[in-house]
Amino acid sequence: MGSSPLLEVKGLSKAFPGVQALSLVDFDVNAGEVHCLIGENGAGKSTLVKILAGAQPQDAGSIVLDGKEVSFNNPLDAQLAGIACIFQELNVVGGLTIAENIVLGSEPTRMGFFDKGAAQKIAQDLLTEIGFSEIDETQICGGLSTSEKQAVMIAKALRQNAKIIIMDEPTSPLEDAEVRKLFNVIQKLKSAGKGIIYVSHKMREIDELGDRITVFKDGAQVATVTRGEANSEDLVRLMVGRQINEMFPEKTHTPGDVVLKVRQISGPKIRNVSLEVRRGEVLGVGGLDGAGRTELLRSIFGADPVRQGSIEVDGRNIPLNSTAASIRAGLALVPEERRSQGLIPVLSVYENAALVWDEYPDRRASSDPKPRAIGDVISRLNVKTPSLSQRISKLSGGNQQKVVLSKWLLAETTVLLLDEPTRGIDVGAKREIYQIMCELAQQGMAIVVVSSELPELLGLADRIIVMNSGEIVGELPGDTSEEEIVALSMTHGTPSTRAQNEK
Repeated sequence: MGSSPLLEVKGLSKAFPGVQALSLVDFDVNAGEVHCLIGENGAGKSTLVKILAGAQPQDAGSIVLDGKEVSFNNPLDAQLAGIACIFQELNVVGGLTIAENIVLGSEPTRMGFFDKGAAQKIAQDLLTEIGFSEIDETQICGGLSTSEKQAVMIAKALRQNAKIIIMDEPTSPLEDAEVRKLFNVIQKLKSAGKGIIYVSHKMREIDELGDRITVFKDGAQVATVTRGEANSEDLVRLMVGRQINEMFPEKTHTPGDVVLKVRQISGPKIRNVSLEVRRGEVLGVGGLDGAGRTELLRSIFGADPVRQGSIEVDGRNIPLNSTAASIRAGLALVPEERRSQGLIPVLSVYENAALVWDEYPDRRASSDPKPRAIGDVISRLNVKTPSLSQRISKLSGGNQQKVVLSKWLLAETTVLLLDEPTRGIDVGAKREIYQIMCELAQQGMAIVVVSSELPELLGLADRIIVMNSGEIVGELPGDTSEEEIVALSMTHGTPSTRAQNEK
């Protein structure tokens, strides 16, 4: 790309007590480029982003933006210099309109007063520029979808004349169609000469978007490669020291007797679903977003309403629509929304792990005293935490997920329902979650896993059922192909498939 970088970082270092978060990092971004940052949680990506965003000062090194050395005392300094950040937790003001959010901090005025009409015209023009002309700029932001909120934040960055736009895991909460729309926006930003720093754990996104990719490990920049110089396997090896084909443990478990029977259950989002899962088996659930996969797991667990049908665990019918009855029967759910449904962020690691232990004493899997039992399971799952009293919101996504798992391992769990168990988790932590699942299956636990990542389904599942429009449209063996899953997921339910499911 020839000319000087739009952003250049030289010798950046940052240390926290006992941790060298960044060590002499050199990094740059060109105009019209997507520069991807990858690495395990704790590798240094977040620290670099926070320094560039003005949220943390560096200990050493310099930042040069558009040929001028800059320093930031706070996020406002970074914004004024031309750096905008779009995080997973989108920073929109829910009570304001789209137009008011977009011009917030740079409001147009007329005769000394806020010019509402001018603000709406600015917002409309910016939204049209990034391909969201259908959004009504007079809407209140609180009712927008996640992708629409992202569009508001991108338009706001353009309003601020941002030169560098940082996107941190922007697709984690998005559905496939929304992801594609975001990618189109990124291409428009590139064409406008913006520099994009894109942080993601998703290798397919990196392959598609990255003009260059920088790999971080243990606070150091271990490699920067251009598109085509390294494939996914190479990048994973740089991040974690192992090949991608070593990510999934060998399937050594042997399915036993049927332990979960679901017969013709129906609810608001699922219709006449029947399935069986055996002890020591991993059943995968595939399908497109909106197919009813999450609703199926939540319905089995009693968290979503079921109007008809039956559910048996170990040959015993369990009451429908009761999570308490499900837990007492040996069912457990690790939900898709980890932060809002799987844990309590203001509580400690210890308190989160103890949630089921405290509420269901009759379901405890250990006769050990509570502190020892919790300490043992946290150690067994290799949860990286300074102490059990650490607030869980301070842990990485992978370690939070292991704590969510730990509360169910402290109970007598027979059937484990996992909904997107590795979403938002780095590659190394994914491998640990996969190993835990394999060990649980070997011990005889029945596992049902929903995943949008097809390699994950194929790497873990003994069988895969595929859903569409709330129905099971077919079943495939665990050694099937991605193409077969995709093809089946686009098949709509028919009277014949419904009849087959009801057998």
